[in-house]
Amino acid sequence: MWNWIVAILSDPNTRWILLGCLLLGFSSGIIGSFTFLRKQSLMGDTLAHAALPGICIAFMLTETKSVGLFLFGALVAGIVATFGISWITRYSRIKQDAAMGIVLTVFFGVGVVMLTRIQHGASGSQSGLDKYLFGQAASMVMTDVYVMGGVCLVLLIACLAWFKEFKLVSFDPGFARGMGLPVAMLEQLILLLTVIAVVAGIQAVGVVLVAALLVTPAAAARCWTDSLALMVVLAGIFGALSGATGTIFSTLVPNLPTGPVTVLAATVLFAGSALLAPRRGLLARRLRSIQAKSAYMREERATLQTLATQRNQQERGEM
Repeated sequence: MWNWIVAILSDPNTRWILLGCLLLGFSSGIIGSFTFLRKQSLMGDTLAHAALPGICIAFMLTETKSVGLFLFGALVAGIVATFGISWITRYSRIKQDAAMGIVLTVFFGVGVVMLTRIQHGASGSQSGLDKYLFGQAASMVMTDVYVMGGVCLVLLIACLAWFKEFKLVSFDPGFARGMGLPVAMLEQLILLLTVIAVVAGIQAVGVVLVAALLVTPAAAARCWTDSLALMVVLAGIFGALSGATGTIFSTLVPNLPTGPVTVLAATVLFAGSALLAPRRGLLARRLRSIQAKSAYMREERATLQTLATQRNQQERGEM
């Protein structure tokens, strides 16, 4: 096992991919914790699918296969999508989850139409845009890893600087508003950080699966603790482990895509956490239920024995 890992790390390209996926998983887990607690898990999926038309427009305007331009277009599209969701919820009776569903389907539909048109164009076969649907981590180079590192640093600094504010907004926005905090601005800041994390992860896992890296590590971490600080740390660790696992397995097994394997690794971590966590795990809850029933039955038997003893004593006294 260790010989395989050493052999994998001996390849410079694999080292960059591994480091990039580690940084991506860690940063996604951190910001995904706040998205998960605010019950906006669909937001990551919405922003990821909304990025597709931004990527297509960037290619149509420049006709250049540039990762930087593609990600910039995805960032702009994600920001437009967040404003679209806010506008729908503010000026209509549609709730936020329905607004996210509307934006997701509209943006992704437009993106698929644009992608089809580009693929049938003169330079469509050379665009490489189809790789952004499911990701291609193997195409990451040193520059991409630097971008991932910058994104991870920005998210980490933001979460440390506004941790208390994010905590209040996530758990009780009404109380935060009563304390004079700019709740709307903080919510938009969380959305902006989510957009940045989504855009950074598109190249590795694609627009279809990137939302899983936001939600799954956070859901797994929630099984282990009630502390937000510890949950954020655990979510980052679980995300990093998922990225490392996806890279290693895709390197060992030929023709195995890194992005989907990374998501599957995060899913396995969540399943293990949901099953084995000491407080919230299914096994622990089942064990506590059995113990409670056993204690109840013991108390019932003791009560019945006491009543029977008292009845026997009364009968003997009457005799």
